[in-house]
Amino acid sequence: MTTDLGPFAPTRQWMRAHPLATDAVLALGAFVSMVVGSFADPHGPHGPTFGTRAPEPFSLLLMLIGSAALVLRRRRPWTVLAITCGVSMLELSTGEPRAPVAMSAVIALYTVASRTDRPTTWRIGLVTMAGLTGVAMLAGPLPWYAQENIGIFAWTGMAAAAGDAVRSRRAFIDAIRERAERAERTREEEARRRVAEERLRIARDLHDVVAHHIALVNVQAGVAAHVMDKRPDQAKEALAHVRDASRSALNELRATVGLLRQSGDPEAPTEPAPGLALLDELLDTFRHAGLPVRVLMQVGADAEPLPAAVDLAAYRVIQEALTNVRKHAGPGAKAEVSVVRVGASVEVTVLDDGGDSADSAPAATDPGGGHGLLGMRERAGALGGSCFTGPRYGGGYRVHAILPVA
Repeated sequence: MTTDLGPFAPTRQWMRAHPLATDAVLALGAFVSMVVGSFADPHGPHGPTFGTRAPEPFSLLLMLIGSAALVLRRRRPWTVLAITCGVSMLELSTGEPRAPVAMSAVIALYTVASRTDRPTTWRIGLVTMAGLTGVAMLAGPLPWYAQENIGIFAWTGMAAAAGDAVRSRRAFIDAIRERAERAERTREEEARRRVAEERLRIARDLHDVVAHHIALVNVQAGVAAHVMDKRPDQAKEALAHVRDASRSALNELRATVGLLRQSGDPEAPTEPAPGLALLDELLDTFRHAGLPVRVLMQVGADAEPLPAAVDLAAYRVIQEALTNVRKHAGPGAKAEVSVVRVGASVEVTVLDDGGDSADSAPAATDPGGGHGLLGMRERAGALGGSCFTGPRYGGGYRVHAILPVA
């Protein structure tokens, strides 16, 4: 936080950079002011007059000691306050005519008040006010009701109040600066968090798209290689499925990566994100790859459409679960997909019987770096739902996701 100091900016900056020199200048100014003030007589015949009296040598010595102590007012504020109060009490009890040595105590009290807490300020302020005023009234040569005695009380009280006000203002500015810095750090942390979440979401989409279609391409390519010589028609059909799967993978990959384009780049594809409306097309790709899939939908024709995020998550969970069945289950495996609307949530279940494989359970993370099961759990968790996976009794595997609609 910066403050525009206008034409006084260089002077203020120099004062902050050289505090000892600044205090020395202040001490010199205080000494000159006390010496000049000691020549003024407040009780002249026609009001205050100047030049009708002169300070005593002892008063000049006390003024010199008090002003010299002010040079160290920031380094030793309590010591300086004690010294200036001591010389002020000496002057108040012995000076005749009285010199304004108490000015040094006023400056020292202001310094202490501006550098300590409020309770301490008022305690030391009351002690200083009572001490100096009491000495002036009880031990001084002037009557106790003299205006000079009342003036000492007023000046010391104003010094304590001014120092406390300056301290409060500094604390207020520091608090504002700290809040601004904390808010800036919070904005940066929030931006980093959002970037990390976006990267994770894009990574999940890329995994779902590539893993699904590449698995289908791998299966169909194997079928084509196996029947190429004996049944060329079936090989052509398998290669056609390879072409369709690879085209779909490229289209979805292009749409996902298009989210990363900057402004001014070519427009990203405008195809909507996949959802349960495209579930039949997804299941057909698995059926063509040799995985029989039965589907059960109980969403309700008159039910409100699912939110886009829930619709996409349900589609991706089914896609990833069936991909795992195709990759890990044995030959002859069958799968069953159910989507049921239950109250304020949608339950997606994918079952398989394991086929001829003894173990159809997919790994949480495969050697190729995929994170299929983890991605399904994160998708459900991001919506406030849950995803449970595990082997079935009697063989096979089960994926069950609960996705809140709200």
